[in-house]
Amino acid sequence: MRNALTLLFLSAALAISAQSVPFDKSAFPNDKEGLKNAVAEIKEGDKIFDREPKSYFNLAVPHYQRAYDFNPNNAELNYKLGVCLLHSTYKLQALPYIKKSYAAHPNYDPYSIHYLLGRAHHLNSNWDQALVEYQKQLDVLRRDKPDPEAYETIRKYIEEVKNGQKLTATEERVWIDNLGPAINSPAPEYAPLISTDESLIIITARRERSTGGLLDEADNLPYEDIYYSRNKGGDWTPLTNIGENVNSSGHDASSGLSPDGKTLFVYKGTSRNNGDIFYSRFENGMWTKPFALGNSVNSSAHETSAALSYDGNELYFISDREGGSGGKDIYVAQWDGRKNEWGEARNLGPTVNSSYDEDGVYLHPDGKTLYFSSRGHNSMGGNDIFYTEKVRGQWQTPVNIGHPVNTPDDDVFFSVAADGRTAYYSSIREDGYGDKDIYRITFLGPEKQPVLNVEEQLLAGSDKKRIDIPVQSEVKIRTSRMILLKGTVIDDKTNEPVSAAIDLIDNKTSGVVATFESDPSTGAYLVMLPAGRNYGLNVNAEKYLFNSLNFDIPDTAVYKEFYKVIRLKRILIGESIVLRNIFFDYNAFSIRSESEAELERLKNLILENPQIKVEISGHTDNVGGDAYNDELSENRAKAVVDHLKAAGVPADRLIYAGYGKSQPVASNDTPEGRQENRRTEFKIIE
Repeated sequence: MRNALTLLFLSAALAISAQSVPFDKSAFPNDKEGLKNAVAEIKEGDKIFDREPKSYFNLAVPHYQRAYDFNPNNAELNYKLGVCLLHSTYKLQALPYIKKSYAAHPNYDPYSIHYLLGRAHHLNSNWDQALVEYQKQLDVLRRDKPDPEAYETIRKYIEEVKNGQKLTATEERVWIDNLGPAINSPAPEYAPLISTDESLIIITARRERSTGGLLDEADNLPYEDIYYSRNKGGDWTPLTNIGENVNSSGHDASSGLSPDGKTLFVYKGTSRNNGDIFYSRFENGMWTKPFALGNSVNSSAHETSAALSYDGNELYFISDREGGSGGKDIYVAQWDGRKNEWGEARNLGPTVNSSYDEDGVYLHPDGKTLYFSSRGHNSMGGNDIFYTEKVRGQWQTPVNIGHPVNTPDDDVFFSVAADGRTAYYSSIREDGYGDKDIYRITFLGPEKQPVLNVEEQLLAGSDKKRIDIPVQSEVKIRTSRMILLKGTVIDDKTNEPVSAAIDLIDNKTSGVVATFESDPSTGAYLVMLPAGRNYGLNVNAEKYLFNSLNFDIPDTAVYKEFYKVIRLKRILIGESIVLRNIFFDYNAFSIRSESEAELERLKNLILENPQIKVEISGHTDNVGGDAYNDELSENRAKAVVDHLKAAGVPADRLIYAGYGKSQPVASNDTPEGRQENRRTEFKIIE
């Protein structure tokens, strides 16, 4: 029994009707040389066409095209050229050839022609025509011997066409821009990964002179290599091979990137299975040799893409291991800090995973939005991009991201920037450079004027428990509720970069949410702050006083990005720091529970440096009388000292003082300035 989907042409050529112009002397009596050359090209094309795999069909296209230029009216040639294009990068170009073949000879391939016409119309978003042809193909299947597999496939295509009709009825307002020749070339570029701040992009490409210089026998293309580019003032630097530390002579593909851009996940083919996920770290200005993830992630099955949560505690990945919903599914593993390994992987379940393939998983740094591609759900054809949001700990029903981002062909690997309004993916479009190119998508929404503009309105250290942050109505999924903090850590005196650990702390629980590191060579850091928490940031380096910041971010906060230089002071007499994560009730000196983590750091700093004696001082703004402010500031400083004594700090190493409003560090003429002046300080006095 012939399968309607795999047997796309008859092994024996059928009789050609009078409408089809043959390649013989009777049709071209005056151009024997041209006919000879055209027939030779057809024979070369047939050598490729008549053998497997179909991934080589693209190599037959130039031969058939040269024969077509000589005789464009042959049904068999149009048929074969259309079939080859359907199996190439340029699928959309197949339709006119298949239509022309059918018009010239309707019975050339009666068993598969309506399937081919349906696919070609489907890929061109000709929904109504595709439905007609798919229905005719079903009639052919019913008339011949039943083929359940082919019947189910056509039924799925019909469902996708109906989805396409609905999804394209209203288009998303987007800009889709090619990243240009610095990134794209005539070769395939795909699987883009970006750091949260869009300063780094990592992609996979199949360019000439790849590492090892070999061609894959499956499709005669160079093996995959990983490349990178950096954003310099809005322009991407020329794409650069990531190097032999990461790339090998086989397939090496970009699989995932941590939000801070310092951990790269790499897909590599392995001898034991179809492929595993490895990881590489960016250290001292270069990427390390990749290491395989543990057995809870990699298995004897096929693992491809991976996505790491902003806090490093969750890893989402793709696997086709047994026990899933069908095909490739999304799994999640939790980091086990005690064992220093990933825990047992868990399938995300049937709400997210369909009975078809899922792939290209990407977790937004807000920790609440998961993007992925799927052939299931309400795809309009091939893989479509979907997103799901976590609500009260549960992933919701996936939503198709819509047209024109999604097309009837495969749309995979979708990386979203921190703002939620820009994203990157690979696509084949008219403005491309040859094959798949990397594009930047900008989701358009109503213009919103920011309510606040200065970072000081986020920095706490005041009587207020929560700093108001601007709230805007949500524009579909194109905004994210998080703060992106980036900058450099430097020495306060020399301005030299400092390698520091940055602990992100939930002040409500005093627990460390995540730990980030500044780059040793540049001091650069990048910290993600999803909405809904009161965060303390502790920046700590050996031989330095710690520096603390506070961000209290409500659930409804709109995305903002801030750049802050963090200056660390050496442990020397006279140096002081503001303790931004010590909080008091309004007009009172009782220490709130959110201060616990900061007080613990302060205790440890003093105990670990037994040679120092410190002063804890309280300060106020200029609201209220002098006597009241002096007393309030002194009582607050004393409360901190009393807490430290109770925690084990010797009393003879602590003194306290209240300076009221006498030592302002900012103007008292603005709410922001008064907030800065209300503070608790730590100073080394001996």
